[in-house]
Amino acid sequence: MNLFKRIVSKLTNQPEEEKPSLEKLGDSLKNADLDYKFAQLFTHSGGFFNYCADEAEALKTLNQIIKIEGISNVFCWDKDLQNFLNVVKTPYTEELQSDNDASFITCEYLIAYDGRIMLSHNNILHYHSSRLPNKIIVMANVSQIVNNLNDAMGKIKRNGNIKNLTSISGAQSKLDTSSNSNTKLFLLLLED
Repeated sequence: MNLFKRIVSKLTNQPEEEKPSLEKLGDSLKNADLDYKFAQLFTHSGGFFNYCADEAEALKTLNQIIKIEGISNVFCWDKDLQNFLNVVKTPYTEELQSDNDASFITCEYLIAYDGRIMLSHNNILHYHSSRLPNKIIVMANVSQIVNNLNDAMGKIKRNGNIKNLTSISGAQSKLDTSSNSNTKLFLLLLED
């Protein structure tokens, strides 16, 4: 809530509006389309959602994020994503290093139930998610959105050989440890 609304509510003795909890927002969106529900809950938890109609738009959005955030060295081991970084002329390393100020990764699934992003060793190698830099850029497709964790786990069992599962969400609900309190999570969601 902005400062002006707080002052007015104090002067008029009206209760301040509270931001609805993630659970209440999720309940209110239970009949919404999965992509809309995910986007709402992801941004509610502090993530930065960017819908991209095609790869050209994703490239433009990635370039804007890199410039606005002052990103100069990215952890990115995915060959397809490295092509994006090459186009925008951003240096990257294939191994996580202390001087990486961002990571550019893929994900397994986007969980619409609570707006979280599921990761595995396929996305972040052997690193724990708490070791990732404070700026994380994830590229995903609309087809990766699932209703809930059970749906994601069912698909993972069918695909097999996925290990070290974890999930991340925006800054309002921290990563695995409290040490990453300033994490910025950006999602580039591509149409399939």
